[in-house]
Amino acid sequence: MIIAHLSDFHVGEFKFKEKLLKKALNQVKNIRPDVVIVSGDITNNGYYQEFIEAKKYLDEISEIIPTITVPGNHDARHVGYEVFEEVIGPRSGVLKNKNKKFVVIGLDSSEPDLDCGKIGREQQKWLEKELKKAKNKFKIVALHHHIIPVPKTGRERNVLLDAGDILESLVKYDVDLVVCGHRHVPYSWNLEGCVFATAGTVSSPSLRAKNPNSYNVYLVNEKEIKVKLCEVEGKMKILGKYKRKNG
Repeated sequence: MIIAHLSDFHVGEFKFKEKLLKKALNQVKNIRPDVVIVSGDITNNGYYQEFIEAKKYLDEISEIIPTITVPGNHDARHVGYEVFEEVIGPRSGVLKNKNKKFVVIGLDSSEPDLDCGKIGREQQKWLEKELKKAKNKFKIVALHHHIIPVPKTGRERNVLLDAGDILESLVKYDVDLVVCGHRHVPYSWNLEGCVFATAGTVSSPSLRAKNPNSYNVYLVNEKEIKVKLCEVEGKMKILGKYKRKNG
């Protein structure tokens, strides 16, 4: 199974790198993944016209590859959380593949006009209900905000407010892979057999140190989960290899 994970387009940002985004989308098409996950901040200010433009890019992929997109904190600005639903679709949802081997559960971690994130009790209950139904499938959870602090991102201030509660649910219901964005720094961990991976930004100029614009690709077989970092204008390298729980 191949999963492509893109994040943080920031359409509308000053010096937004449109050429890089288009290049990344073409690369993903050539990879031909089973599913594409877009983990938020597709816009920079949550403005209607930014969403219209972002949807054009998303449609390039979603028309040929199953795609799930969740909102980020920038998407929730200026009543953008309502526009997201109108233009992009539901802020949370479930995506299943035809042969029913995996399921992707998308969560809305955004709060209107705030940079911090939260899942909340009701959405957590819904998450657990969907995880119960997934049973023995490969379970993927996607959200914008990171649950575990990301190294080399400075002072921690935007981690999920209810991270502890959500972590408990993820471990309790044997989630295999959790993907997010937000900090523009790619990284991966293994916690209790669950792989957590953050993606960098595909097309924003807001980069830390010498980090390039990038996206992640996950290669999954019966025994392991391999996390690949794909530089849009550079090399591809392995971020981590992890044994599957039941591999």
